[in-house]
Amino acid sequence: MKIQQFLEHHGIASNPFADEDAQTDRVFKAACIRNTYHPTWDKIYGDPNDPATAVVFGEKGSGKTALRLQIVDRLTAFNADHPEHQVFVIQYDDFNAFLDRLRDRFSGRRRKAEKALEQWRLWDHIDAILSLGVTQLVDRLLEVRQARHPAARDEALPAAALDASHVRDVMLLAACYDQSTAENPLVRWNRLKKKLRFPTWKSKLDLVLGVAVTIAAVAIPFWLGLKGTFGWEALTWFFIGLLAALAGWLPFAWRFAKWHLKAMQIVRGTRVLSHPVNLLRRIFLKFPAAQIVGQPLPSQPRTDDRYELLAKLQGILRAMKIEGIEVLVDRVDEPYLINGSTELMRLLVWPMLDNKFLKHPGLGIKLLLPIELERLIDREDRDFHQRSRLDKQNLIRSLAWTGQSLYDVAAARIKACAADGRSPNLAALFHAEVTPQRLMSAFAGLRVPRHLFKFMYRLFTEHCNAHSDENPVWQIAPAAFEAVLAVYQRDQDAFDRGVGAG
Repeated sequence: MKIQQFLEHHGIASNPFADEDAQTDRVFKAACIRNTYHPTWDKIYGDPNDPATAVVFGEKGSGKTALRLQIVDRLTAFNADHPEHQVFVIQYDDFNAFLDRLRDRFSGRRRKAEKALEQWRLWDHIDAILSLGVTQLVDRLLEVRQARHPAARDEALPAAALDASHVRDVMLLAACYDQSTAENPLVRWNRLKKKLRFPTWKSKLDLVLGVAVTIAAVAIPFWLGLKGTFGWEALTWFFIGLLAALAGWLPFAWRFAKWHLKAMQIVRGTRVLSHPVNLLRRIFLKFPAAQIVGQPLPSQPRTDDRYELLAKLQGILRAMKIEGIEVLVDRVDEPYLINGSTELMRLLVWPMLDNKFLKHPGLGIKLLLPIELERLIDREDRDFHQRSRLDKQNLIRSLAWTGQSLYDVAAARIKACAADGRSPNLAALFHAEVTPQRLMSAFAGLRVPRHLFKFMYRLFTEHCNAHSDENPVWQIAPAAFEAVLAVYQRDQDAFDRGVGAG
């Protein structure tokens, strides 16, 4: 028998269990994303009108990435229905580039993954989040068609709603955090300046002064020659002109040196970002002194400046009817430097568990973390718990699934794959002796959706391989069900111990 033949007999158009990863799962994206939720969904998702943090731990395959995709899908619908009260979504789920840049700051033994991650701090996380948020903001202001951002409405951001201080803040944030690789950073900053009509002519006054004095100093010898003045008088005027030229360039030279030094400090301070010093200096030289004096810059290893810059981003978004920010943190076990190591994941994640950061007004952090980290929480000292205050963070210690909830997931996927005019039923695939109660009991041992999908796919395969096209059997027998379940649970146990592929 062929699997498709078995499925079509029951009114199922395609295999509901062929995909195991939510990011590529067509059945999930087409139907289940909107109607199949984990029982703790409401606590995790919260209220978009008032974004809140949630800290979720789940084992591999429990649906953390599916949760992230469902949150994005719901927020997309929310933004479409609430243009006056939108949510800005930042997906913080690819750490490779940030980790590489941090590691590149070190040499020798300090380049080892563990040594580098020991230096990771909360402000590095905030820098990474700001870079993702500001790059998205600039893309949307410039209407970059190639860029796609989660939950964003298909319309340009209302740049006209920004006042002069907001425009200044956008330009400042873009200088520090825009990490787009689509075009030259200076060209992109200039395009943004033109789009927002940010005036920079005052920044050129000291340059104009230097050029004017230099022209005057060069003109003096020609003027003296035309008058026929030579000797000591001419030499005196020559030195006066030279000193005047040097004095005329002093304001620009001072500003140049000041911003070159500041650019170097910012490059050293933003360890997870990529900034050429000369390019950063050229951008900052375009700011009029009155516009940038006293403004926070990420030049020191501390969080204070970052919180002020985060508040600036929030103020800009609020002016454009975007009231909250949701940051979705996922896949912390996947960067190649971490490679699933629990200790390295702890070094990366623990700095983020800071109550001041997690409870920042208008900011909701959804931390979707591997279950291995949950086992480390109770081993931490009192200082950690006082700093993190996980009791206030909508903590989900385990993204657990019951047999009944997994039964509902399987039934929903089968219905999502129904052929036109058919209403397939999960129980109908099995012999009457394999009751729904037995299925729920077996599914409880599988624990998570990924194991459920793998088991069902293997069960379909083994059943169809056991029968020919000439003598098809349309229901899975109890003996076959129990045999496949026993083998799969042995493989599952090997995977849990780290000695199997799952």
